[in-house]
Amino acid sequence: MAAGAFVTVVLGWGLWFTVAWFRYGHTAAAGASDPVLDQFMPVYEVAERHEIRVAAPAAITSEAARSFDLERSWIVHAIFTGRRGLLSGTHSATRHLSLGELQSMGWGVLADAPGHELVFGAVTQPWRGDVRFRPLAPATFAAFDSTGYVKIAWTLTVDSLGPTDSRFRTETRALTTDGGSRALFRRYWAVFSPGIVLIRWQAIRLVRADAERRFRVAP
Repeated sequence: MAAGAFVTVVLGWGLWFTVAWFRYGHTAAAGASDPVLDQFMPVYEVAERHEIRVAAPAAITSEAARSFDLERSWIVHAIFTGRRGLLSGTHSATRHLSLGELQSMGWGVLADAPGHELVFGAVTQPWRGDVRFRPLAPATFAAFDSTGYVKIAWTLTVDSLGPTDSRFRTETRALTTDGGSRALFRRYWAVFSPGIVLIRWQAIRLVRADAERRFRVAP
């Protein structure tokens, strides 16, 4: 049974790799416009969008989104640990991935609309084992084109759906700065995007669970 499960995982990953490789650079943006994010990255090579309905007011969902810690999830913890092992990284696997910690790692705030949307961005070389993130000023992010990098921007967005309901959305976009970095990032994306997507999927559920818990115990 274990051998069969292993084969299934390998075949599934192989199929994902193939699809991700050939879909790279062919991102459909129809119906997914984000005016704030478009200011910083209107053109991109890959994009991941996820959303979830939350049984809590938008204000509470926004608070939960801004205070979550990805390392609360053993799945996310395992993914980051596995990535470090595959890429021979040496960073500690125990650091918490709260928004404050992400900023200390180099993610910069590009835009902040309290209660609605928060946009982060950085330039990096994710194919390296000990990945480093470099923040850029909002005014210079869109124009940055130094060779050897990929620009990444991502959002945390909350929409009100009524007094007791909201929608939490997250979108991640990436754009490389030259042909060499595109080749490296395309291979990286094809290999690691299953884990990246799983992290996003897990993140929106962590936020929903936290927001709904806060709403239940609110006065």
